[in-house]
Amino acid sequence: MDKITVTKSSMPPYDEFIEKIKPLWDSKWLTNMGVYHDELEHKLKEYLEVPYLSLMVNGHMALEMTLQAMDFPEGSEVITTPFTFISTTHAIVRNRLKPVFCDINPENFTIDEDKIRDLITERTVAILPVHVYGNICNVEKIQKIADEYRLKVIYDACHAFGEIYKGQHVGNMGDASVFSFHATKVYNTIEGGAVAFHEKSLYEQLYNLKNFGIRGEELVVQVGANAKMNEFAAVMGLCNLPFVEKNIALRKERAEAYQTLLFNTDGIQLPAFNVPDLKYNYGYFPVLFKPEILGNEMRNTVYNTLKEHNIFSRKYFYPLTSDSACFKNKYRNLPLKSARYAADNILVLPLYPELSIEKISEICDIIKRTVVK
Repeated sequence: MDKITVTKSSMPPYDEFIEKIKPLWDSKWLTNMGVYHDELEHKLKEYLEVPYLSLMVNGHMALEMTLQAMDFPEGSEVITTPFTFISTTHAIVRNRLKPVFCDINPENFTIDEDKIRDLITERTVAILPVHVYGNICNVEKIQKIADEYRLKVIYDACHAFGEIYKGQHVGNMGDASVFSFHATKVYNTIEGGAVAFHEKSLYEQLYNLKNFGIRGEELVVQVGANAKMNEFAAVMGLCNLPFVEKNIALRKERAEAYQTLLFNTDGIQLPAFNVPDLKYNYGYFPVLFKPEILGNEMRNTVYNTLKEHNIFSRKYFYPLTSDSACFKNKYRNLPLKSARYAADNILVLPLYPELSIEKISEICDIIKRTVVK
């Protein structure tokens, strides 16, 4: 029986990738902002329709270095969501900043913008919301709050590549938007990331931070790190970019198949892909198993049952980042009711362009048989 994973990397035609990397053998230029790095940076800036974009080795370093470039005082507070991948929280903590966790909207799992104001103190410097599963945060309300209190807004947009809201690509939101191009994402460069933003000065800061502060053969202007994207990753990005829209269309077909097959199944909440003015990327298909109807263990039961059939879903995100072992129960008593409810009951189902509708039907049959027991 074939193993069905929660996602599968999209890759360009083999011959196309091989042809594209041939010049690397002649030039021996494999990193340090080579021609493919610069070409991809330019093409992504065009695709996302953003003023400035900086490529990074991965999405985490893109976020961590964006926060570092903002140069917030040590100990400053950043309001964020606990319902995200651990990278989001680590980027804050590794910058010696304090994460302040806000509960989420139970309908779309993004940060609850109506609870942000109550968390603002004299030490608050920024809001770091996450576009979860491609669901866009309430960017209008968040920006209004940020303007009122003079806060920076940095979006973790790792789930939202290729999405357009009210005619604008998501990379245009806030002071910066951070993307991951990890192999599991809708668009990948094998491993990689980027920051999109409006201020040219931020480009110079990020360049210094990702390249040891080197600005000449004998000139180091700033203490930095090594977070450059290499040429092989850039080539994969260049080869994958023309297929993004086709892959999103294929993902949409499969997401709609799930919607149709699981519609009206008692006790489960399906994604809402009908938000006005939003073009989705269909990167994920999360299903929430309501414990008040199905019992507290139904999510885990479905997870294990699918696994018995060699189908691997994911408890994404569990546990909450605030409840991770590394924080040693520091945030366990925070009032994060909606976030914990989601973390305890959501399962992300397999979704990728090559997944057959027949296999989706099989997955849905297993879920429905398990739920109605």
